[in-house]
Amino acid sequence: MIENMTASADFWFDPACPWAWMTSRWMLEVEQVRDVKTTWHVMSLAVLNEERDEHDANWLRKLGRVRVLIAAEQAHGNEVLLPLYTALGRRIHNEGRGGADESVLPEALAEVGLPAALLEAATDDRYDEALRKSHFAGMDLVGMEVGTPVISVEGTAFFGPVVTPAPKGEAAGKLWDGVRLVAGTDGFFEIKRSRDRDPVFD
Repeated sequence: MIENMTASADFWFDPACPWAWMTSRWMLEVEQVRDVKTTWHVMSLAVLNEERDEHDANWLRKLGRVRVLIAAEQAHGNEVLLPLYTALGRRIHNEGRGGADESVLPEALAEVGLPAALLEAATDDRYDEALRKSHFAGMDLVGMEVGTPVISVEGTAFFGPVVTPAPKGEAAGKLWDGVRLVAGTDGFFEIKRSRDRDPVFD
């Protein structure tokens, strides 16, 4: 039986990943129906795939966006990550502007009241040490065979859950109950099946 007490979750995301976006929206639903507090962290698909991907414009764009997230966190605290991620994710995924649309970052910063000067971080490698520290804080918990999202539930980390559309209300809570249950099972590693649909954005 799931104990009725405040639970903690840590969530690592890259705003470029549609599946992380879906899972993050589920996690926000969970917070409405279960007693849980989520702490948000940046990871990077550019860093994860740096040995495999060509360092082209798309790779640099992904790297630039997470650098800006790290710079925002350093300057304004961890609490700005979720609203900035939400502003970015809505534009990238729901509005389909994730490609070469360079207005995504400045619009997102303006929406959450952050200074446009943070845009300079996108091309500044001084943020890479902090980015890698945040990235590997999540990946070291779960292993390098996975991507984003990574979620740590009271100290046990998993890739996922990967779900579409994002469950809402009590359905979100029931999935969370299941995640907590398997997280509390010693030696549990994986449940998986092939995806047969694309992300369904609201």
